[in-house]
Amino acid sequence: MTNWLPDLSSGEGPLYLRLADAIEGAINDGALPAGAKLPPQRNLAFDIGVTIGTVSRAYAAVHERGLVSGEVGRGTYVRDRKTPTATATHDPVVASLAGTRHTQSAPDRYRFDTTGAPDVGQNVLIDHHISEIARDLPLATVGYTHAYPESWGMAGARWLSKGNWSPDPESVVTTLGAHAAIMSVITAMTAPGDRIVFENLTYSHISRSASLVGRRVALTEIDEHGLIPEEFEKVCAQQHPKLVFIMPSGHNPTCVTLPEDRRRAIADIARRHNVWIIEDHLYGGMRQDGLPMIAEFAPDITFVVGGLSKSVAAGVRGGWVACPTHFATRVRIAHKMMTGGQPFLLAELAARLVLSGDADTIRNRCLAEIGAREKVARQTLQGLDFESHPETPFLWLRLPDPWMSGTFRAAALNEGVLIDDEDEFKPGRSDKVWHRVRIGFSIPPNVSDVATGLTILRRLLDNGATGYDSVA
Repeated sequence: MTNWLPDLSSGEGPLYLRLADAIEGAINDGALPAGAKLPPQRNLAFDIGVTIGTVSRAYAAVHERGLVSGEVGRGTYVRDRKTPTATATHDPVVASLAGTRHTQSAPDRYRFDTTGAPDVGQNVLIDHHISEIARDLPLATVGYTHAYPESWGMAGARWLSKGNWSPDPESVVTTLGAHAAIMSVITAMTAPGDRIVFENLTYSHISRSASLVGRRVALTEIDEHGLIPEEFEKVCAQQHPKLVFIMPSGHNPTCVTLPEDRRRAIADIARRHNVWIIEDHLYGGMRQDGLPMIAEFAPDITFVVGGLSKSVAAGVRGGWVACPTHFATRVRIAHKMMTGGQPFLLAELAARLVLSGDADTIRNRCLAEIGAREKVARQTLQGLDFESHPETPFLWLRLPDPWMSGTFRAAALNEGVLIDDEDEFKPGRSDKVWHRVRIGFSIPPNVSDVATGLTILRRLLDNGATGYDSVA
């Protein structure tokens, strides 16, 4: 075993990436030769004064770079490479924006770290509509989009409607997916330096994107019922934010659905403090919870965002945002500036899928498939502490001792399963620790693969300290 120790006193960005870069540099300059055994994670963490989770994530990063290999029960070893690669230049912007998710993965790994719509044969219906569009509207298909047909707004209004709430089609802006819709609202309704409120667990890609365009993040507390109104009001009074981003139904990653009384309270607080609301309805559109939308209580300050990615097809990039009166044009212009413009083929495809009823057909198939997979998850993970729902394509698992979130994620990666640790959902620095991971189960090709991947995770959890040591 090598007695090599890294120097992390210089550099920027997360400690785990600085450690990973130090390991790669030591491999390239020969300080860690091929076949050398890296120090056990717990030993290295103690020697350099960091948490074992930091070391675990660094080891996972160099494993992803192809620099080391793990041998169960024996440790982590430097791989033999014929030609060493140059040490990667550390980019603090990449480090701050990338999150913890693997952007690429080997095809033989089980992907439980993403939640797009499952494959239910929707390609047949999609192919039918694309062929019709290319045949009937050839010039529009190959040109830039300069006009926005009424049918696009009608489709968005239909898709976003829920219960007693339905937006005016003229207030609906068609977007390149839900993420683009949210960022268009943020850039249209706030200015650089403004604060945006996020729950301290949320879809953090939005907070990172908002930071990239100069907005500041304000965090508010959640509990087992979701966003706490009193905490939200405290943030509003102390930090004077301009906007709040919230997922009331099917919250990502906790699966929580916000009760009606809290929805009313949040709408009231936002209005009193002049705070715009983005109501993310992406997962909410899949939940039959019977609860009113926040937009019902505050239609004048609420932007409702939804799309097709989770329940129809992520590759279609179909999205919409319903705006308060008179703000649709502002958001449409912001969307064009942010994205370069709406691709006609995708917008027309999304509209035709919805207006023909095919999107509803696909969504029903996806919900049936998600329900079957969630049932397998409940059976496989029976006895463990987790939150799930038959209409939501992920679960939120509390890890038993001695597991920590980052360590378990690394152990799962070592076994060929990609999951998300809790840090992926933290929109800003926080001392709060949940010891949880999110497991998405909609992307594996079939229920059998879902069962196999979950069985691997269950085995790791059941091994306890043995599983913990196997990745040290």
